[in-house]
Amino acid sequence: MAGGVALVSVELIKMSIFETINEGWIARRRPGENGRIGGPSCAVTGSGMLISSYITQSAMGRNDFVPHLARSQDGGVSWQDNGPIWPHLAETWSILVTVSRAPNDDLYLFGSRCRIDGPAETFWCETTQGLKENELIWSQSCDDGETWTEPAVIPMPVAGSAEAPSPMCVSRDNRWLCCYSPYHTFDATLQVDRSKAIVLVSDDRGQTWQHRHMLSYVKPETGTAVAAITQLADGRFLGAGWHLHLSDQEDYPNGFALSNDGWHWGPTHSTGIMGQAVGLAALPDGRVFMSYTQRKHGAVGIGIAIARPEPNDFGLEHNEIVWHAEQAQRHNSHGDHSEWLDFAFGMPVPTLLNADTLQLSFWLHQADGRGVRYLRLRWND
Repeated sequence: MAGGVALVSVELIKMSIFETINEGWIARRRPGENGRIGGPSCAVTGSGMLISSYITQSAMGRNDFVPHLARSQDGGVSWQDNGPIWPHLAETWSILVTVSRAPNDDLYLFGSRCRIDGPAETFWCETTQGLKENELIWSQSCDDGETWTEPAVIPMPVAGSAEAPSPMCVSRDNRWLCCYSPYHTFDATLQVDRSKAIVLVSDDRGQTWQHRHMLSYVKPETGTAVAAITQLADGRFLGAGWHLHLSDQEDYPNGFALSNDGWHWGPTHSTGIMGQAVGLAALPDGRVFMSYTQRKHGAVGIGIAIARPEPNDFGLEHNEIVWHAEQAQRHNSHGDHSEWLDFAFGMPVPTLLNADTLQLSFWLHQADGRGVRYLRLRWND
């Protein structure tokens, strides 16, 4: 990767600027209950309500994702489950989507769907380290998430399946952008370029789409996963993602790239942070929150970095672990990407609530419960 910077350990930044002011469950499976809950995302609606999307699943790795919505009328303290978004599709399609809000207050869901061909089937192939063939989709709500359009398909622009766990970004001039990481499929003969994270762009409200490379890794045999995109306060776009070796599972610092228009992207550089899955939330002063999971390098938990990105420098100002996990894995594995079926927590998504308050949503599989948990954090820097 070009333009690497020195690694910044969370241990080097001693002073905490985050205070946990509330925490709880958005959705939960209690001990003894079957099934899994994961894939969280959260948005503040135009009316000021909090809305969260998440998925239910019979077990980790099963191809039976069912997307749900939950609402909070009290700023995220308590949550009401509104049930499946598309109950009529649950037996046909396994759907994973995340929610975001556009500047005009419309809500969008973006993600992927995979056809269900049989009960208890998996969407993951250990041999190819690939996903069952899927397709990208989006949906819109103009009434604070009460009703949603049927999923619309975004044509896959390159070979491979799509890992798309991060929300759509609708720019202030109504350009739609969403990103994903190409993955191998179950077909071992299909050649897939995993060194790129793809950004999809639509200027006609989803009628047509074009694509570009958002992140590009030049280090041999490395690739990307869990990519995310956001628009910064000055109008530029920031993309970031997990950078990992595709065979020996070594991690590299998360990568980032910048674009002035969402179409022309600069080189991919290092954030200097050794993390895994990332989430992004832009601040009004031009900076950005980047959340990430940490299972292998130092303290185990979820970290948040604050940065002011420039084309050749992530501009890291602060970095700390804000939530400490009891365990990194459910069993005795090493936390490598190839062992994701054993992860005990993941996918932290930051949502800016007001000038000094942030909500962090993530999935959790620990001794005291399984589901989607939230932290409400106040910061003072």
